[in-house]
Amino acid sequence: AFIAAPPVDIDGIREPVAGSLLYGNNIISGAVIPSSNAIGIHFYPIWEAASVEEWLYNGGPYQLIVFHFLLGVASYMGREWELSYRLGMRPWIFVAFSAPVAAAAAVFLVYPIGQGSFSDGMPLGISGTFNF
Repeated sequence: AFIAAPPVDIDGIREPVAGSLLYGNNIISGAVIPSSNAIGIHFYPIWEAASVEEWLYNGGPYQLIVFHFLLGVASYMGREWELSYRLGMRPWIFVAFSAPVAAAAAVFLVYPIGQGSFSDGMPLGISGTFNF
């Protein structure tokens, strides 16, 4: 998605935003652009699209990356709790890591659901934020 994905129609108005390296961005300005506003808050896996091109155009990789990130971070927190439990420690590391996890969940999941579209989620890079 970061190297060769086509521009994504982030606002749902057929004005795509390019975030990949092959579409004119460099390593600093590249981004994974959030899902299209036309998708809303619906889960958009690759098998729901008519083609891979449609999935890329509507910003499917954003949901894939964000959901896997949140699952991975939650699993890491569970592992921290398990490790502290097995070593007979108190679970303060788990508690300490819960604040950044709550912040990430707020930015990537709670705020977009509140706004009604994953297009309002935090873009993963500069070109998604500034749309140049």
